[in-house]
Amino acid sequence: MELAAQLLVILIQIAAVMGVVLLHVAYLTYAERKILSDMQDRLGPMEVGPHGLLQPIADGLKLFFKEDIIPAGANKIIFSASPILVLVPALIGFAVVPFGRDSLHIGDIEITPYITDINIGVLYILAFSSLGAYGILLGGWASNSKYALLGGLRSAAQVISYELPLGLSLVGPILLSESLSMMEMTLAQGGGFWNWYVVKTTPIPFVIYMICAIAETNRLPFDLPEAESELVAGFFTEYSGMRFSFFFLAEYANMILVSCIAVVAFLGGWQAPFAFLEFIPPIVWFLAKVYFLLFFYIWLRATVPRLRFDQLMAFGWKIMLPLALVMVLGISIAKYVVTH
Repeated sequence: MELAAQLLVILIQIAAVMGVVLLHVAYLTYAERKILSDMQDRLGPMEVGPHGLLQPIADGLKLFFKEDIIPAGANKIIFSASPILVLVPALIGFAVVPFGRDSLHIGDIEITPYITDINIGVLYILAFSSLGAYGILLGGWASNSKYALLGGLRSAAQVISYELPLGLSLVGPILLSESLSMMEMTLAQGGGFWNWYVVKTTPIPFVIYMICAIAETNRLPFDLPEAESELVAGFFTEYSGMRFSFFFLAEYANMILVSCIAVVAFLGGWQAPFAFLEFIPPIVWFLAKVYFLLFFYIWLRATVPRLRFDQLMAFGWKIMLPLALVMVLGISIAKYVVTH
């Protein structure tokens, strides 16, 4: 009976996390349109609900009932499977993100503010997030369209180029916390903002991580796989209906996921910056930090022009990778000197 209760709790946790994440994904699209419109001195969505608040629901219903077209020359099985292969890895990563500190006890059953805590949480997220690139590449190839194929190839090259410095930027927090667990990494940054790894490792690893995260999620100024002015819509040019929405959902879910990782690895997770602010619930601190990073994403889109593809690749290999390697070497030496 106790095992059944624990399984039920796990299922409820999964449903709750996925529900909250998908709700955030839906309203992140609304927030982006509203913030961009404000920056560009226009109104944005205003028609569906007060101030357009029901626009994400209307968009979802529209895409759900829209005709689902498969091009005549497409590989139907891979074409249909690719959006799922992009979306599922984006959602799986949230399983190890610690959203808060305090657990709820009901009898002998413990309900934690995260689905699970595994001792290789960082590797788990990096491994699954890399799988999304396969979905983009396969979707572009299976569409039987030159625009889509070019978008898929660009995405594969971009992920390979920026995955390396992104992983290396997380080595600093891993070395200082001496753990790959997301929960242990958060707990190691307690005691005030001066213990956060964005301060302890200098802001350089954090800046490297954020630049690579923007490139990994195909966002401006690194949205070359779906560059509208060059490739129509890139890898999902031939997609419509719900399959198109899966790509869309995956992009925004990945934005939230990489922001959550940045908060855990560099900004103290759910920790308050000062002891006198600890009366504010930990989940509020966590969400506030995530929202700030998401706002930064949108702000970049409104202000920074798109790079050329050769500039993107040169920046990744000639600047980001050497800088990340030097950073790892510096933090390793500093760690050795302090501990010995």
